Amino acid sequence: MTYAEFEKEWAGEGAFVKARTSGSTGTPKDVLLRKDDMLASAKATNAYFGIDSASVLAIPLSCDYIAGKMMAVRAYAAGCRLFVIAPKNIFDIGCGSIDLLSVVPTQVDCLLNHPDWVGRIGAVIVGGAPLDQGRREALARMGYNAYMSYGMTETCSHIALARIGEPYEAMPGVTFEVDGRGCLVANIPAMTIGRVVTNDIVELIDSRIFRWMGRYDNVINSGGIKIFPERLEEEIARYVDATFYIVGIPDEKWGQAVQMVVEGDENMRGMIEGALKSHLDHKFLPKSIRFVGMIDRTSNGKIKRLPVD
Repeated sequence: MTYAEFEKEWAGEGAFVKARTSGSTGTPKDVLLRKDDMLASAKATNAYFGIDSASVLAIPLSCDYIAGKMMAVRAYAAGCRLFVIAPKNIFDIGCGSIDLLSVVPTQVDCLLNHPDWVGRIGAVIVGGAPLDQGRREALARMGYNAYMSYGMTETCSHIALARIGEPYEAMPGVTFEVDGRGCLVANIPAMTIGRVVTNDIVELIDSRIFRWMGRYDNVINSGGIKIFPERLEEEIARYVDATFYIVGIPDEKWGQAVQMVVEGDENMRGMIEGALKSHLDHKFLPKSIRFVGMIDRTSNGKIKRLPVD
């Protein structure tokens, strides 16, 4: 869908907009979102960043997904300019200043290759998939005012944002609690969805701030020790320069064991095993390391966590 097509849909008489989920936690599907909910979400983000009619928003993302649609709605809500950029990993922001830019992790390298953009971009939202620790730290070192987003298509994009190295903070009007599993529950009174129970285990700091630990359905229980793959991946990424993920596999003795799936070949094994043994507690060492030519991903680039035989 082009932005012109979305603008036509938005201006139409219908009360809903069709959006497609990413498929990161299941099969991708189309969902109907209320325009009123999208507008409420847009106004909350605009308030958070101080976006008004004089602002410039920029988006190098497809309008097929919620991130692209919501940048258009934010521009509409503020009555400001939306600078539409071709959805490519290598893009150009032009010669002017931008108040808010939204990107996905595969586009972050473009920002890192342009230190001259730091003073021209007010804030950057990175969403769609987790961003590795190395790139997070690189963005911070360069001085980008970058935020990681937390949300889903059903909540009309993010309901919380986190500056690099800081916990997530709720959007205006949103509050949080946790359920019996330790998973996040979001209260969103400004939207008809009202309340969302997630499968994300968090450390709740207060009703508006949390630290994300990992997905409930990804947790590895090995001999009574709960291992969060996402956290372990962040730690390993400090020492291993490779594309990989962590997943649990059945283990007769411990119930589950850690498996590391690496995009590459056996020639990398010695380097990886040496780095892991030097830096990880033995309780978190992978029982097996499997190499694959290409890691399976969803249509928007999120890794599919599948054990490898």
